[in-house]
This record gives sequence, C-alpha cells and structure tokens, in this order.
Amino acid sequence: MLVRAIRGAITVPENTKEAILEGTRDLLAEIINNNKIKTSDLISIIFTMTSDLNAVFPAVAAREMGLNDVPLMCSSEIDVPGSLRSCVRVLIHINTDKEGSEIKHIYLKGAAVLRPDLAK
Repeated sequence: MLVRAIRGAITVPENTKEAILEGTRDLLAEIINNNKIKTSDLISIIFTMTSDLNAVFPAVAAREMGLNDVPLMCSSEIDVPGSLRSCVRVLIHINTDKEGSEIKHIYLKGAAVLRPDLAK
C-alpha cells in the first residue's frame, strides 16, 4: 500500500462560521466520494485558509463529519498580494493502492482558477 496526497480547494462567500464549515464539508465530501476513500485509509488532513477567513477552524467541519481519529491541522495560507481570497485549501494524505494518475484532486467554486485543468 502506498501513501498518496490529494489536493483540493473551495472558495466561500463570506467570513462566517457557517460559510466556512459548509464549504469545507462540501469540499471534503467531494474528495472522499470522488476518490472512494474509506475513513480507515485517511492518514492526516492539513487545512489552510486565506487571511481574510478566521471565523472558525475548518477542521471543525471534519470532526462534525465524524473524522475523529484522523490527525488534523489548520494553518494560514501565505498572503500573496493579488492572490485568490476567501479560499479554504486541503491536503489529504491517504493509504491506497491507486496509481497517482487515478487520484482526483478537487477544486470547487472560485478555487477552480487555481487548477483549471483539474476543476469540475
């Protein structure tokens, strides 16, 4: 079994607890469903948010989804002038037998501009 990483991002409409948690849940659900991830295969999840978002830790959404045995970490995204705002990003590490080419990275809503080649 290999360790692989899955990237994803989503923009949220406002800096509120509700908007951040809803966006994070939507992003995690899309990644988990599209990659057919079993909870037992999750190793860790790293979340970052742009500096304009601070109403809640995005990891709260993962805990609310039942990911209680997965190590989670939240951090701030580097505040590069002119970069995408209101964005939650994730880096998920999993145990898998999939090839790297089989991994589906997910970029939703305004975050599609980050990787238009991978966006749905």
